[in-house]
Amino acid sequence: MALQQAQTALAEFVSTNEAKLETQLLLQHVLNVNRAWLISHKNDALQSNIYEAYRAILKRRLNGEPIAYILGYREFYGLKLKVSPDTLIPRPDTEVLVEAALAKIQNNTNHSILDLGTGTGAITLAIAKHRPQVHVTTVDTNQAAINIAIENAQNLNLTNVRFMLSDWFSALNSEKFDVIVSNPPYIEQDDAHLKQGDLRFEPISALVSGEDGLDAIRAIITQAPQHLNPHGWLMLEHGYNQAANVANLLKQAGFSEIDHVQDLAGISRVTLGQLN
Repeated sequence: MALQQAQTALAEFVSTNEAKLETQLLLQHVLNVNRAWLISHKNDALQSNIYEAYRAILKRRLNGEPIAYILGYREFYGLKLKVSPDTLIPRPDTEVLVEAALAKIQNNTNHSILDLGTGTGAITLAIAKHRPQVHVTTVDTNQAAINIAIENAQNLNLTNVRFMLSDWFSALNSEKFDVIVSNPPYIEQDDAHLKQGDLRFEPISALVSGEDGLDAIRAIITQAPQHLNPHGWLMLEHGYNQAANVANLLKQAGFSEIDHVQDLAGISRVTLGQLN
């Protein structure tokens, strides 16, 4: 009964399928059980204290709080990652950036990788997991985010990662890398989407980047050649309408072999280039 009532309430804000999944996840969270247990006990009555706890977190979701922040984790590229309001919530579209990076990082190579903008560590840890022979450096300006990423690395037993507090390249001195990846802020400062959905709850500094959304991308592209080995790759996630502008910026900075990778919706989501 509790699940059905919750699904009906939540279905006013998300799709029916999403409502069904989310209400189950929230109840699993309160009960600290897996989905199989929940299904096998679906007709059990909830104790009053459990019911009140469930109502409380359901209310948070109905108020728009992202379910990832309520649960405290999000799945990304097969990894279970801790999240908090100090970090962006990893999204499926960003898995496209991981795929693009893995395609350029051959197995059994000791390439050095740089991830600009740690967040939860999603990109870094996915690369480190699937290319255990490489060494990944990841930076962020937010120590709280770095702490979350370090915890995620420890939970996944990944040791081929170095975490640094840095404003993009500022703390890296003259270090060079074979591949640089980044999912930087790229939303325009007046974009209406910032007042909608999950974005209302996520850290604004990790979302917005100037009037046209390209300030961070410009800074990264301008400085990246100084930190890439010969023929190294720079790969950037960006907004749905920014692919052409990012490609032009890469070309102006001396990159070649410029290409785009599409996301699950068929939109160019990642643009990459190779240093001449």
